[in-house]
Amino acid sequence: MEQATFGGGCFWCTEAVFQNLKGVEKVVSGYTGGRIANPTYKEVCSGLTGHNEVIQVTFDPAVVSYEELLEVFWKTHDPTTLNRQGNDTGTQYRSGIYTHTEEQQRLAEHYKQKLTETGAFDQPITTEIVPLTTFYPAEDYHQNYYNLNGSQPYCQFVVKSKVDKVKAVFGHKLKQTA
Repeated sequence: MEQATFGGGCFWCTEAVFQNLKGVEKVVSGYTGGRIANPTYKEVCSGLTGHNEVIQVTFDPAVVSYEELLEVFWKTHDPTTLNRQGNDTGTQYRSGIYTHTEEQQRLAEHYKQKLTETGAFDQPITTEIVPLTTFYPAEDYHQNYYNLNGSQPYCQFVVKSKVDKVKAVFGHKLKQTA
């Protein structure tokens, strides 16, 4: 098993996007990139800690490659809006890839360069690609959030559209139970 860490806005959205992919064993919502140890959700939401809401994906590279995870990442959020995803604004919602190895760093930078060269987006990509420092799991009530709280308004209006997009675009890569 390997790990990948992504920030694509609210971690409830990114968690729901990745957890039904074949080869993904576990997705944990959490925080990285900030100035204090063991931050709380309230502290991160203040925007003062420098942390980003991220997910850490544990995956089987024999089933789903890191490159495939990158493809899902790039296609399921807007990497051109600095510190923003939809109505969620602040540095805690920035687009980021937090690499675990030099190979992940190389692959992520190559993918970003390819997207830039081909003009895949109308605006410049603002996604940061940096080595992962420390990952702090979010509080328990943030884990598996969409599956446990799918009827909540935020889940219905924001998360569900991302989940539906994954089903439409990556249906062949989803677990049978998804």
